[in-house]
Amino acid sequence: MSRNRNTAHPSRAERPKGLARPARSSRLSRTALLAACALVAATAGTATALEPRATDQSAAPLAKVDNPYQGAKGYVNPEWSSKAAAEPGGSKVAQQPTGVWLDRIAAIEGANGKMGLRDHLDTALQQANGGSLVVQLVIYNLPGRDCSALASNGELGPTEIDRYKTEYIDPIAAILADPKYANLRIVTTVEIDSLPNLVTNTGGRATATPECDVMKANGNYVKGVGYALNKLGDIGNVYNYVDAGHHGWIGWDDNFGPSADVFKQAATAEGATVNDVHGFITNTANYSPTKEPYFTINDSVGGRSVRESKWVDWNRYVDEQSFAQAFRDKLVSVGFSSSIGMLIDTSRNGWGGTARPTGPGPQTDVDSYVNGGKTDQRIHVGNWCNQKGAGLGERPTAAPAAGIDAYVWMKPPGESDGSSKEIPNDEGKGFDRMCDPTYTGNPRNNNNMSGALPDAPISGQWFSAQFQELLKNAYPAL
Repeated sequence: MSRNRNTAHPSRAERPKGLARPARSSRLSRTALLAACALVAATAGTATALEPRATDQSAAPLAKVDNPYQGAKGYVNPEWSSKAAAEPGGSKVAQQPTGVWLDRIAAIEGANGKMGLRDHLDTALQQANGGSLVVQLVIYNLPGRDCSALASNGELGPTEIDRYKTEYIDPIAAILADPKYANLRIVTTVEIDSLPNLVTNTGGRATATPECDVMKANGNYVKGVGYALNKLGDIGNVYNYVDAGHHGWIGWDDNFGPSADVFKQAATAEGATVNDVHGFITNTANYSPTKEPYFTINDSVGGRSVRESKWVDWNRYVDEQSFAQAFRDKLVSVGFSSSIGMLIDTSRNGWGGTARPTGPGPQTDVDSYVNGGKTDQRIHVGNWCNQKGAGLGERPTAAPAAGIDAYVWMKPPGESDGSSKEIPNDEGKGFDRMCDPTYTGNPRNNNNMSGALPDAPISGQWFSAQFQELLKNAYPAL
């Protein structure tokens, strides 16, 4: 997490979570894959339902609905589902809907025997069986991708904006626009780990990186997001949700407003308008709790606000839901539609198990109060890679709170955030020390230990030990 001193109080500008992509290990044979697709389609009628259910709206498939998750089932990715089901206890969650990550050009057609975009959409039609179904796609291949970390660098160089447009976004848009898929509700999570970096990791800040400075100067993050929103927003059954970081990244005063302004800039670039944005998503592939039950930002101990605690460190938010609701209001204030909704990724933010507190911390001092009562068991809120002690969070649910369209599992649980050591690969993935359990940290996490699990594969590959940890610490418990 980054610290800067541009305001009267310390603030942090942390980069989030690790990145994920469809798992590459333990590939299914084509026969096994088709069998898995059939099994998922046959069983999807109950386990993938997003509650509460609303009146079926499939009679008008091309008309946008206010909340695409309401009254619809969620698409179960057979590739993820088969890996989850193969784990001890994994069958309890193997029918949950998760995001499909399109993290490189080859993923559109399907690389190394994996399902391509049309394969997923065709399987989704089977699962829908004539009803309403949400397919969640992660659009994730910007030039100079993830300029503040190495675990998830991508295939396109900083200047390759034309390739991004013509070889990545245009083919995706062409497939999604096929009338064959018009009855599906397609949710696109647009370019995680991008726009907030232009605010928090550039210029004179302590956490600035040369790579992020380049992307701010050339404008290709803004251009790329704008182009994607424009192209995908033209398709009647596509719902664009822009990645909005998380509370431990842009919850500080000097990050909050400027981030909203950058989102508005991107949403009006390359022919896009704010009407191409259906909403925003927070906590994608991160670990921040949806709600802290035992303390709020308004609490104080001995006359000292919890904002003064080392953990909160002058942030204005302590959890994702309060942040998402407040940030929604801010986005509306800068020009986004008052009808936008928020998504919260709850795939790994449950923090259950024996370490979960059962009540408020002691009121001896503000640090003891916060540390004793917080459910987030990370060493530091800036830690993002394969976190030890994490658990599955709230199951995917539609309309759980005011302004929140859904809790989602956009990051498929069990897919690594990054490798614990350098592993050669052909996917452009580097080695980030924040994924090394022996790493003693950097300014982005205030020089704390990384809290990462050992022996992790590269980002997106299946990480059995992590999945078992998530099952064990699930909250609500399985």
